[in-house]
Amino acid sequence: MIAFARPRSAFAALILAVLAALPCLPSAASAAELVVFGSARCPYCLAWEREVGRTYARTGEARQAPLRRIDIEAELPADLDRLREVDVTPTFVLVEEGREIGRIVGYSGSQHFWQELHRLFAKLPPKRM
Repeated sequence: MIAFARPRSAFAALILAVLAALPCLPSAASAAELVVFGSARCPYCLAWEREVGRTYARTGEARQAPLRRIDIEAELPADLDRLREVDVTPTFVLVEEGREIGRIVGYSGSQHFWQELHRLFAKLPPKRM
C-alpha cells in the first residue's frame, strides 16, 4: 500500500485525485467510440436501452468502443460533423478518430445488434502500440 502525505492545498488534492484515476482512463489506443443517435420518444431506442444499453458499459465491446449517446433532435457536436446524416432512430455509428467506420440503422433485437456490432468491429484498423 502506498501512503501519500496529506495534501497542503486543494490544488494538490486535485492533482492526487487525477493521478489516482489515471489507470481508469481510456488509453490513446481506445480512440473508437460507438455513437448512438436516439430519441426518448422512440420505442426501438427504449427497447435497445433496456436490452443492451444498460449493460453495454460492462462489456468488452465498451472497452474497445465506449458508448456516446446523442439525442437526434439536438445540435450535432462539432467533432461529429463529418458523419453522414442520421434519419432513423436508433442509429449506431462506430467512429474511429473522427472517421465513420460503419453503422447499424434501426434495432431489431439484441442478437442482431451484437452480430452487426462485431461485423463493424472487424473493420477497425489494427491497434497501434
